[in-house]
Amino acid sequence: MLAILAVCAIFTLFGLVLGFSSIRFRVKGDPLVDKIDALLPQTQCGQCGFPGCRPYAEAIARGEAEINQCPPGGDEGVKALADLLGVEPKSLNVEHGAEKPKSVALIDEQKCIGCTLCIQACPVDAILGAPKLMHTVIESECTGCELCIAPCPVDCIRMEPVKESLATWRWPEPAKRMH
Repeated sequence: MLAILAVCAIFTLFGLVLGFSSIRFRVKGDPLVDKIDALLPQTQCGQCGFPGCRPYAEAIARGEAEINQCPPGGDEGVKALADLLGVEPKSLNVEHGAEKPKSVALIDEQKCIGCTLCIQACPVDAILGAPKLMHTVIESECTGCELCIAPCPVDCIRMEPVKESLATWRWPEPAKRMH
């Protein structure tokens, strides 16, 4: 009888330790989703058909979305996702848009009427301003998603390619240097 009680006590102790461990050392979120999200450009533009990069990453991880739906990530992003997931890379799906050079929004401050529609449309809060006052873009925060252009009633927003500087310059790939 004493042996049965001892075994039951040990099983109870192990059960409590395992229960505590499952709560204390739980993995928060899906590590695959985090890895996929880290490879996406974080423009939050919605061109992929999802409201942002994280929902798109979750859909890829669940197998509900293809890896070639992100125009800002381009073919390089598709290749990185294919390498991570161990699948064949595909060409960029043109239904979601075409790959373009990285750009930043600029507001013509003389034309801006301060309507705040661009501020409301910006998914990353890169536009600064107040109602009925001129707005400006925080260039370091702008992802170039172009979502602020359509709502502007006076067409004072234009996209400019990101100027090459020491912070943005990248060594060209060998195949591109040959041409």
